[in-house]
Amino acid sequence: MASVLIREAKEGDCGNILRLIRLRELAEYEKLSDQVKISEEALRADGFGENPFYHCLVAEILPVPGEPQGQGIGSKIIKKVAEVALDKGRSQFRLAVLDWNKGAMDLYKALGAQDLTEAEGWHCFRFEGEAMRELAGK
Repeated sequence: MASVLIREAKEGDCGNILRLIRLRELAEYEKLSDQVKISEEALRADGFGENPFYHCLVAEILPVPGEPQGQGIGSKIIKKVAEVALDKGRSQFRLAVLDWNKGAMDLYKALGAQDLTEAEGWHCFRFEGEAMRELAGK
């Protein structure tokens, strides 16, 4: 098994973060490549300014003979998120997952997450584009 280091992202990681979001891993896997509208500059400004809009963890894998899937990286990242959240005084964190991604849902449940859609009937909504402009009167 590969050695995995989970750490908070640094500003210099933004290029790799963007590559993972836009070009390869996440957007393609989630079948949402056409919806990604972010730049490296925006990632820097939004994540590393005085009041960051997001926090990001990075998994460094040393060395990896083959594909990293099956190395327990997802579990390690989620455990680190829980650690960081508790250290920052948070009482919970939430994850969003597409309905077809059974592997992720199974992992979250196995780690103790509660599926709010099943348990409480929560649904997640998003405003974007024209709907946002209409709401804002622009």
